[in-house]
Amino acid sequence: GGDPTATLIALCSMRDFNLSEETCQLAIKDTGCLEVLINLLDTEEIKCQTGSLKILKEISQNILIRHAIADLGGLEIMVKILDSPDTDLKCLAAETIANVARFKRARKTVRKHGGIKRLVELLESISVGSSYQAKDTETVRCAALALWSCSKSTKNKKAIRKAGGIPLLARWLKCSLANILIPIVGTLQECASEPSYRLAIRTEGMIENLVKNLSSEHEELQMHCASAIFKCAEDEEIRDLVRKHEGLQPLSALLDKSENKQLLAAVTGAIWKCAISRENVLKFQEYKTVETLVTLLTDQPEEVLINVIGALGECCQEEENRGTIRRSGGITPMVTLLTATNPALLVNVNKAVGGCAMEPENMAIIDSLDGVRLLWSLLKNPNPDVQASAAWALCPCVENAKNSGEMVRSFVGGLELIVNLLKSKDKEVLTSVCAAIANIAKDQENLAVMTDHGVVPLLSKLANTNNNKLRRHLAEAIAHCCMWGSNRVAFGQTKAVAPLARYLKSKDPLVHRATALALYQLSEDPSNCVIMHENGVVKLLLAMVGSTDDTLQEAAAGCIANIRRLALATEKAKYG
Repeated sequence: GGDPTATLIALCSMRDFNLSEETCQLAIKDTGCLEVLINLLDTEEIKCQTGSLKILKEISQNILIRHAIADLGGLEIMVKILDSPDTDLKCLAAETIANVARFKRARKTVRKHGGIKRLVELLESISVGSSYQAKDTETVRCAALALWSCSKSTKNKKAIRKAGGIPLLARWLKCSLANILIPIVGTLQECASEPSYRLAIRTEGMIENLVKNLSSEHEELQMHCASAIFKCAEDEEIRDLVRKHEGLQPLSALLDKSENKQLLAAVTGAIWKCAISRENVLKFQEYKTVETLVTLLTDQPEEVLINVIGALGECCQEEENRGTIRRSGGITPMVTLLTATNPALLVNVNKAVGGCAMEPENMAIIDSLDGVRLLWSLLKNPNPDVQASAAWALCPCVENAKNSGEMVRSFVGGLELIVNLLKSKDKEVLTSVCAAIANIAKDQENLAVMTDHGVVPLLSKLANTNNNKLRRHLAEAIAHCCMWGSNRVAFGQTKAVAPLARYLKSKDPLVHRATALALYQLSEDPSNCVIMHENGVVKLLLAMVGSTDDTLQEAAAGCIANIRRLALATEKAKYG
């Protein structure tokens, strides 16, 4: 309450305390000193404002104090200070905002009072060049730190974009100072969850600089660059750019820094998403990435495991890597992970085990470790993504296991379980289960059991779908399920035939093939032929007899022959 000089002396004396200690921080809060410090920000005395902010910047590391500053209206005043002509003052305000805006309400306050726009203007006020003044770099560093804190909320990401922040982030990404790059890339990787930012990251040429900084000596910067690539590489064009700018090699090399778990999680995430593109997998083969990933399948935190197994799941879509994973001892730890509980992890493990099972040698190991039983039990998991990925993985297992019919029968209640999943509301579950049923039904005994569990009416019920992926696998399942008892007749009675006829009008050639096979099987029953004829199947199938796909050609011709034969027999009966 004294004059400015006395206030200043008091502020300086306060700074002699260790303000990073919690006792000092709470003493300031509990003695009502916080209100005084915030009131000082509202004065015209630059020195008092500076002194107050220096203390607030230190103590706002404390979560209770962050909330108290926001409650006392401190953020609004700090946002105003961003317009001050005094550079030091602006920097202190921005850095304190960066500390306080670590919770949702504070981030909203900054946006509502025009803080985002002002912070972006601070980035714009300094031009990127080789000769920086220390004051300039400090301005950019503090503004970027504040934007980074604010960018954790979706509305703020939009506000940064609207304020013209993206080209400025791109501009500062080209500088070489780690203490500026860390908050700049930190902001970018927060924002990369938004498609509009991913587009901008691509068009503004930022991937090249992100890749360049993967080789920085600062692990925190490497981590944020890898994390940005992890989020961006959802997009195919970005996956290609990472390869073109030679980013796959440094990512692989960073796997050796496995003691820094945050860095490892970001790097394995980037490798996983980049591996969705086949050309990138071929590069990873060159760099022996698969072998290194296998060593990371044990004793890692869950977020690392999710990414490692995700990456292996993509890599084992290439035949060569299935052998590499086996030779590196990867199958056993992979199957062990089928007992995990985290749904995101299970989805990736299922895909990887399924990918490996495409090779008979791997399949033998998976079976000996009881892997198929573990996959089957995941069909009971409440999460539909886990159910679907397990059903997809069972397809190659059933196809490649020795004595697969017997193996399937050995799972008590297994066939009933999979048939009942046809009642699911989830499209992907239905599609994957149809694919699995098509594989299982190749064994007569198992088809008989599934028939008893009502597989025919359940498949027929799904026939009216417009989803091409489901249509294709449903048609395959129907084709294979025709091979038992009076199932062909039953499909006709449960009204599956007319909807299947419509599938022939789909644009997807894989749907045509599966549908023609199903119709060929169904046409062995005369009453089905009548329904097909009424639904204009002959004309559509005739066009397919000229197909370059032999299977489609034969099935179409066979179906037409059956319909013709019936028509002739009917004519004969009529006039005979």
